[in-house]
Amino acid sequence: MPMAQDWAALGYPPQCAHALRFLAMDAVQKANSGHPGMPMGMADVATVLWNGFLRYNPANPAWLNRDRFVLSAGHGSMLLYGLLHLSGYDLPMSELENFRQLGSKTPGHPEYGHTPGVEITTGPLGQGVSAAVGMALAERWLAARFNLPGHEVVDHLTWVICSDGDLMEGVSHEACSLAGHLRLSRLIVLYDDNGITIDGSTKLAFSEDVPARFAAYGWSVLRVDGHDPRAIERALHEAVSRARAPDGRPTMIACRTVIGYGAPTLAGTEKTHGSPLGAAEIAGARKALGWDWAPFTMPEPLLAFWRKNLARGAAAEQEWEVQFDAYAREVPREANELKRIAQRQPHAAWEGPLNGLREKWRTDPGADATRAWSGKVLEVLVPAHPDLLGGSGDLTPSNNTRIAAHKDIAPGAFGGRYVRFGVREHGMAAILNGLALHGGVVPYAGTFLVFSDYMRPSIRLAALMGLQVIYVFTHDSIGLGEDGPTHQPVEHYAALRAIPGLRVWRPADARETLEAWEAALRHTRGPSALLLSRQKVPSLPGTGVGAGQGGYIVAPPPGGLPCRTLLLGTGSELQLAVRAQALLAADKIGAQVVSLPCFEAFREQPEFYRGQVLPSEVTCRVAVEAGVSQGWDEFIGPKGMFIGLSTFGASAPYEKIFAERGITVEAVVEAVKKGVG
Repeated sequence: MPMAQDWAALGYPPQCAHALRFLAMDAVQKANSGHPGMPMGMADVATVLWNGFLRYNPANPAWLNRDRFVLSAGHGSMLLYGLLHLSGYDLPMSELENFRQLGSKTPGHPEYGHTPGVEITTGPLGQGVSAAVGMALAERWLAARFNLPGHEVVDHLTWVICSDGDLMEGVSHEACSLAGHLRLSRLIVLYDDNGITIDGSTKLAFSEDVPARFAAYGWSVLRVDGHDPRAIERALHEAVSRARAPDGRPTMIACRTVIGYGAPTLAGTEKTHGSPLGAAEIAGARKALGWDWAPFTMPEPLLAFWRKNLARGAAAEQEWEVQFDAYAREVPREANELKRIAQRQPHAAWEGPLNGLREKWRTDPGADATRAWSGKVLEVLVPAHPDLLGGSGDLTPSNNTRIAAHKDIAPGAFGGRYVRFGVREHGMAAILNGLALHGGVVPYAGTFLVFSDYMRPSIRLAALMGLQVIYVFTHDSIGLGEDGPTHQPVEHYAALRAIPGLRVWRPADARETLEAWEAALRHTRGPSALLLSRQKVPSLPGTGVGAGQGGYIVAPPPGGLPCRTLLLGTGSELQLAVRAQALLAADKIGAQVVSLPCFEAFREQPEFYRGQVLPSEVTCRVAVEAGVSQGWDEFIGPKGMFIGLSTFGASAPYEKIFAERGITVEAVVEAVKKGVG
């Protein structure tokens, strides 16, 4: 039987948390799909948090200085939907009744940008708590940038509810380790320690002392009975106190709960995790918990209690507005910058300096690796774009992501603009999502392209949420040479291009690298990946102007020759197409050289433009790229030929690998001659 709970000691009505439980039970039952157990188990903790500690304004979900709340255990989405509805967000009961149905505001897992009050898309376990590290980092970074003595206009907490599964996933280990190292004190994680996963008891596969692990990370750790309201309140008070201490650390509160709390025969078992409880079990829960109301019916006194958060939130925001007005009188320029950030308006001061570099590079800038050219672009961009926050997964000298003027973010010191993520690629990618979600940050970070495999789940979520995150992936082909096939990307271009909403840029030289960076900064509704070479490449005539459109003509057929073939290339292989054009011209075969640095951007161009670049009447087409062929058929057509790879690379000087694998000028010329007959 459920334990007696003393809600009166907090001034809360006795049924306040049961409102969440029955909304979850009834919605899952009606949908015949969902996860009632976690919302039922964490309802008490969530009730105390949302009514006594979390700072938010349901009437303005975008309030800049609100606390962020992350339901990392996204499968328990009905907990969040119940909280939003009861607290007065624009989420009517009809949406809860329509749980998991097409077009509803209550999808199976929370979706950012879809439901008012949802801060992040969660579901893949580990992603939410890891992204929350990025949110907490963004808060501290913006506080260091804007706050003045007596004017702490950026001052909020990031709260997380996470599950056993979240903390089993490796991504959470990486991110939470970094959070402890950096002493991100404004991060508070409420761990739903219910001892149950889909398979059954966590003892089947998970026996470590999780709070002790977090203590080893450098976190402050508390433990609490997750069904004792007074104990929960004391723990949350202590967590907030520790969060605001000068030497604070991130805090974990391990909340011991019973999954499916209130279900008469199934509570505490895996049977409540991911299935409807059934009519008989829900009826038994109603009796056991004294809930006498029909499904989706909320007694007025309970609703009135929860809706007090409308007035509480409005007062909190109004109090902050008074503080902000005083701040604006003292430092109007900084206040205007914060207003821009609150409105999610992009910064634009970088355009002039970048145009200056573009003009400088109109003449031949010489030969270098595109990773080196990227570093030179950043030398211009970073001082001119204050929202840029960079980093690398322990490959800074190789990625060229840190400029001379950069200062590092360090434990407890957040005034720098560069994050040393360490060898934590997956955690890094999730943290980048949190930085972007928070607002006020345009995050970028680097690693080797082959390690994008570690980052893929987080990249996919960035694309799903439409976040402006920029990935700097260097060592982009067999051109990295002697490190061999373990580090040589082959399938990675195609794998990244397969993610809807991700723009993949593979520039050929200095000018295209600049254009790729500009396109990534202008593309505010989704992530961009820059694929950059380790080896030096020449600066090619005709590149640059048009690259931002994703595809363009680098060189039309020379000498007035009619166009008989199209030579398509990206990255370091575009030079092969340019050289092949000259050899073909000597044989009176006119070839048009086309660079396709970004398939996704090219697809968005008007049809007439794409027809000019790739005229439909020219069916002899040869593409050259040091990767697999997937994705190229769209551009080369049924009669096209592809010169690339269908096997892994090798450990050798890169020139020998290209030759041995047949990615050569001669191979391009031979393919064309075969195609034109």
